[in-house]
Amino acid sequence: MSSSWNSVGLGVLYQVIGWVAFFAWSFSFYPQVVLNYRRKSVVGLNFDFLVLNFTKHSSYLIYNAALFFSPFIQKQYHDKFGDKEMIPVAANDVAFSLHAVALTSFTLYQVFIYERGQQKVSKVCISITAVVWSAAIVCLIVAWPKSDWLWLIDVFNSIQVGMTTVKYIPQAVMNFKRKSTVGWSIGNILLDLTGGVLNFGQMGVQAIDQHTLVNFYGNIGKTLLSLETVFFDLLFIIQHYVLYPVKRDENGKAIISERIAPLIRPSDKPEEDSV
Repeated sequence: MSSSWNSVGLGVLYQVIGWVAFFAWSFSFYPQVVLNYRRKSVVGLNFDFLVLNFTKHSSYLIYNAALFFSPFIQKQYHDKFGDKEMIPVAANDVAFSLHAVALTSFTLYQVFIYERGQQKVSKVCISITAVVWSAAIVCLIVAWPKSDWLWLIDVFNSIQVGMTTVKYIPQAVMNFKRKSTVGWSIGNILLDLTGGVLNFGQMGVQAIDQHTLVNFYGNIGKTLLSLETVFFDLLFIIQHYVLYPVKRDENGKAIISERIAPLIRPSDKPEEDSV
């Protein structure tokens, strides 16, 4: 017996929340892209964050697309959790992942064409990325003979959870060292927080309808993704509005403190655009 919604209303609400979360998370990429374009600079945007974020979204895309489109993997999921359990990946999850990979790639492109001062990707980030993708290849080789694809995509789901935890840390530390969030878009964070809360709410609606919490641990990656997103976004909001608020002149333009100078070459001119 295949899974289905017990309540049509909850099914509709699930879709509505999912797509609102999709648009919030998708639009969250644009404030940073626009800010980079306006400033013609990526100074203040941590490159480790971008690289780790690309790994995270690529892994999440593999998980979402495979589970959503593959009947074989869906069968393996139902064999593990029961035929009545709904697949914990919605169309908006796949759409978001595709969009996220595209926008993260474009932001990485901006790093190459705009002023970046002395910033660069750290050796630690390069090492983490190399280890993660090497481990993924090994898991692919292990899963191939037995066609254990559900286990394999769970590995990618675990990768995206780990990357979500790790990716924010370099940016948070950079903000702390600079005592500034200039160059890091708060619009990105506010929309990201909205998406995280709605994403968790969408899973709650499914749990209420199905009278089970299987979807929370059946797609533990999505659950942890929402919780991690909310935690770090709240941290960035505190950094931006409480710890390191942007000072502005009488015309509303950001006053860039000398404390951020170590990230800029002496010959660089300070940014004048507002955040």
